[in-house]
Amino acid sequence: MSKILIRGAKVLGGAPQDVLIDGETIEAVGTGLSAEGAEIVEAEGKVLLPGLVDLHTHLREPGREDSETVLTGTQAAASGGFTAVFAMANTYPVADTAGVVEQVYRLGKEHGYCDVQPIGAVTVGLDGKKLAELGAMHESAAGVTVFSDDGKCVHDAVIMRRALEYVKAFGGVVAQHAQEPRLTEGAQMNEGIVSAELGLGGWPAVAEESIIARDVLLAEHVGSRVHVCHLSTAGSVEIVRWAKSRGIDVTAEVTPHHLLLTDELVRSYNPVYKVNPPLRTERDVRALREALADGTIDIVATDHAPHPHEDKDCEWAAAAMGMVGLETALSVVQHTMVETGLLDWAGVADRMSAAPARIGQLAGHGRPIAAGEPANLTLVDSAYRGEVDPAGFASRSRNTPYQGRELPGRVTHTFLRGRATVVDGKLA
Repeated sequence: MSKILIRGAKVLGGAPQDVLIDGETIEAVGTGLSAEGAEIVEAEGKVLLPGLVDLHTHLREPGREDSETVLTGTQAAASGGFTAVFAMANTYPVADTAGVVEQVYRLGKEHGYCDVQPIGAVTVGLDGKKLAELGAMHESAAGVTVFSDDGKCVHDAVIMRRALEYVKAFGGVVAQHAQEPRLTEGAQMNEGIVSAELGLGGWPAVAEESIIARDVLLAEHVGSRVHVCHLSTAGSVEIVRWAKSRGIDVTAEVTPHHLLLTDELVRSYNPVYKVNPPLRTERDVRALREALADGTIDIVATDHAPHPHEDKDCEWAAAAMGMVGLETALSVVQHTMVETGLLDWAGVADRMSAAPARIGQLAGHGRPIAAGEPANLTLVDSAYRGEVDPAGFASRSRNTPYQGRELPGRVTHTFLRGRATVVDGKLA
């Protein structure tokens, strides 16, 4: 590979510096750098971040290639500034064996737009009754360390305890979709004033909070690691904060849409706003932003959930739950966290790159922008403003809640180990 000189970028939002890439590695960071024959990327005024890492992506392949494939999903990821994604297990067949996780892993390697790290199912078929082949998936070529039944909750306390005990042996983590199933039967949206006025089945905050409370206590009892997927309520924040104060090994994520959108949008009955967990209240949004800023919530994860047109363009009750998010995540975080002064760009790099890579034990990602480090990088035009147009998405699906909304920031370049996957805002 030829050398690439990124000139005048604001590294982590700081003073302008040059970054010289040689092959797969950063050769030098400083001012006034030069390299004969290097490809020049003029980056004046732009922010340079480590490549983003998403701990929660649905790539749908195998089985639902009408929604997304590993190719289109990783193209969407690269377009959004991601150099690595963790692929959730709720595929068809479920990623509950070494064979399926290795298939997903190989597809990621073949396409090459970003690294794909499969997440293994906790239970066979996501049925919550019998542990899946956790050890075999860990020992496979995919080297799985994160396990989740996301889309469903591991609601049986005994099964959850056994999973925590099992993954402890090799330093793995169970990522829990916190949803008590009996409390959410028939639920369509957040339980509150809006659900009462609209006559839609309510999804109470306690359905999430009760599972988180149980699981942090189980993790403490077992001495294992638990990760909370898509935390969405102010009460959940307080439970995680309490657990961390006790030294319990718990981490948590928040989605971009839960940092911005509220259940008031459901008044439109537009199924694009139907998501699991549901959009909550303005009070919850404020609590989530503050918790992300103070570190109670460790990371931002997209929960990128693509669906074909027919699964969303229907009446609310029949619509699938989920939103695409890879290509808008960084813009939403800039809008909700950077422009509000809650996080600086170094904080964004931690919450969207370093911390998710650390939780998922993904070597080579989330590293400092420094000489000798892997050249996994994202260049952002933070001054850009524009309306979201899903017609331009790389994702196969278009179910974004941001269509027509003006958001800041645009990824202009993404580099995966020194190779450009995005150049001037377009896939390379």
